[in-house]
Amino acid sequence: MLTEDHCRDQHEEERRSEGMMTGTVRLASLVTAGLATSGCFIYATQSWDPNDFGVVRIGRAVLTTAAVTCDYLITLRNTPPATQEYDFLKSEVHARSARRLLDLCCSNRGTYIKVGQHLGALKYLLPPEYTSTLSVLHSRAPSTPLPDVLHIIQEELGKKTSELFVQFEETPLGAASLAQVHRAVLWDGRMVAVKVQHPKVRQQSSRDIMIMEVLLRIVKKVFPQFEFMWLVEEAKKNLPRELDFLNEARNAEKMADMVRKFPFLKIPKIHWDISTERVLVMEYVQGGQANDLDYMKRNNIDVDKAQEIRSNAAAYLPQISQLLASVPRQMLLLLKTNDLLRGIETTLGTNANASSFLCMSRCCVQAIARHHRKTASSLWSYTYISISEWLRLGQLQLYELFLWAHSSSLGQRLIYLVHWISHSLY
Repeated sequence: MLTEDHCRDQHEEERRSEGMMTGTVRLASLVTAGLATSGCFIYATQSWDPNDFGVVRIGRAVLTTAAVTCDYLITLRNTPPATQEYDFLKSEVHARSARRLLDLCCSNRGTYIKVGQHLGALKYLLPPEYTSTLSVLHSRAPSTPLPDVLHIIQEELGKKTSELFVQFEETPLGAASLAQVHRAVLWDGRMVAVKVQHPKVRQQSSRDIMIMEVLLRIVKKVFPQFEFMWLVEEAKKNLPRELDFLNEARNAEKMADMVRKFPFLKIPKIHWDISTERVLVMEYVQGGQANDLDYMKRNNIDVDKAQEIRSNAAAYLPQISQLLASVPRQMLLLLKTNDLLRGIETTLGTNANASSFLCMSRCCVQAIARHHRKTASSLWSYTYISISEWLRLGQLQLYELFLWAHSSSLGQRLIYLVHWISHSLY
């Protein structure tokens, strides 16, 4: 005779199985529709290249998305949430899915590596299985063969490499998602770093974003709590700017002016006469990566001088992702910058503090005040804006002092002393 609990469990199992089958059918239908739509788009734009995009490039993305989605659905369908077994299985699925995404990024390259690098830097938001796996994309991105590099340089600058440089190193110093850098020597003896954009990445970028958007919408249909469309929207808007190296050169000069008071930071000078949108020639400066702790120690650089705040936000990933989807793009860029800085600080093992948010807050206050002063209609309004800026900066300074007092041993002693004196007086 079946008990009431047994019937309830059986009913729950049937409901889960039915939901699993519905989700799988929905995924298969949407994947097929997405693939067909993408194929029609490629055919209509006459961009058929099976080695770079085509069915091979789309197929990798579609199959990876389907494999990751089905892995989560099948592995976790019969395991109750909030149990030790569930957490163990979920961790294993995270690890397998991260490896699949890494393989996809390395195979499709370009925009996929760019997005993968950003995901790898979200150490406070994504599970560690993802961030530890995808973080290798920051230093191990595939490189372009030398003949293609030389062809791009000649195509952009109108001269052969031998006419521009007395020496050009064949092995790149490093390769990233959109470009790679070679060391070279100009005919006047100056050493330079030559950044060359990967071939076809400009043509592929908009199509890659389109495919990602289609696939992410499919995943969201299966997992309604999945909220990562903001990442695609950000890439859609900012990737064209990142592919314009002249825009990067202008930003480099602005950055050099901003950090001129920090002797341990050096922004290379730009050689404007031999730089284009796809080739950027800069002064060669020896140094270390921002997350190279050994280099920092060898050169006596205090890693605790940088910008950090840590929190365990993984449990609120759906809510955070949904919030990010509605955040203005300019604010999203600030948050992305903070993500990257915190990722670096985590690698360096710096002391936990809120300086990164405080520094960005100061910059925002100063930028808003600067903008308002430009449109000030009178001396009184100009003065009022300046006083308001000073007061807000003072508030931030007091808040930073308060945080220091709570985190440092000396500050805690001072607080204890103040409490002791106040109690003694009464």
